[in-house]
Amino acid sequence: MSNEISYTTEEIAQLLRVSKLTVYDLIKKGELPAYRVGRQMRVDAADLEAYKLRSKGEHVAVKSPAAVLPAAQATAHVPGNSAAKTSAPRPIIISGQDICLDLLAAHIEKQQIGIRPLRTHTGSLNSLISMFRGESDVVSTHLLDADANEYNLPYIRKMLLSESYLVVHVMTRWAGLYVQKGNPFQLQTWTDLQRPGLKLVNREKGSGARVLLDEQLRIHQIPRHQLIGYGFEETSHLGVASVIASGQADVGVGIEKAARLAGIDFVPLIQESYDLVLLKTAENQQLIQTVLTILRSEAFQKEVHGLGGYDISRMGMVLYETD
Repeated sequence: MSNEISYTTEEIAQLLRVSKLTVYDLIKKGELPAYRVGRQMRVDAADLEAYKLRSKGEHVAVKSPAAVLPAAQATAHVPGNSAAKTSAPRPIIISGQDICLDLLAAHIEKQQIGIRPLRTHTGSLNSLISMFRGESDVVSTHLLDADANEYNLPYIRKMLLSESYLVVHVMTRWAGLYVQKGNPFQLQTWTDLQRPGLKLVNREKGSGARVLLDEQLRIHQIPRHQLIGYGFEETSHLGVASVIASGQADVGVGIEKAARLAGIDFVPLIQESYDLVLLKTAENQQLIQTVLTILRSEAFQKEVHGLGGYDISRMGMVLYETD
């Protein structure tokens, strides 16, 4: 392979037939050398081929970090080389879909504290699962437990039972129903979802919006199999809103911001808490302090407030902390 060829993490995932999180994990462990071009992670074709050969048990000489780090500013260290470990930024994975996490990643990178934030856009429940598996360092959640009438903590306590962690509030935002312009079906409550002929577009399993819908169907005793389109899934709030704007569906569940962007109407039904979870480990101490400082800073709060649709009055508040 030519040394000029390189791949994105998405392309690597497709080539190896693994998830993107697995690729990030390989990079994080130093098994797959990577570097950043702008906001994108790249892996050279030669390094991918070397990784594949090592996985087959063949001996392959590891590229000298001196040839990589100065020119490409690699984000992963080479195993067994102490100089690379100390000079290369430690990659951390921030998992979640809201744009405020992109802003947070940018602010962390500006601090130049030896940490390189990587983003993966995964739903709330799947983000917690990735943290449980050791695949993410910072995850966002907006998961409703309808029985407890509480967001996030019931899920976090169950998922991270044996872990030490910190839960920090980011913002409160409205969630509800996406409907076509003018709300032709006059939908106002969760129980209106059972109206005959109504076409739904759903979110993917593991997303906060999917959990919210399923919880509302459960407590209102609405059989999900009766909903037309329950299996029609999109992977983002904007994706759901766009499907409704195009007339392919009548209703979906999501947050207010995407409705405004798509030019459709929004029926607010619940205020959800959007929080961050950070593992309390020795190597994460500086990361935790940095994240708290950023969330509580006037500069970051002004940026998030400028996005619109968020209540940031409690941003940076520690909601729960284990020993």
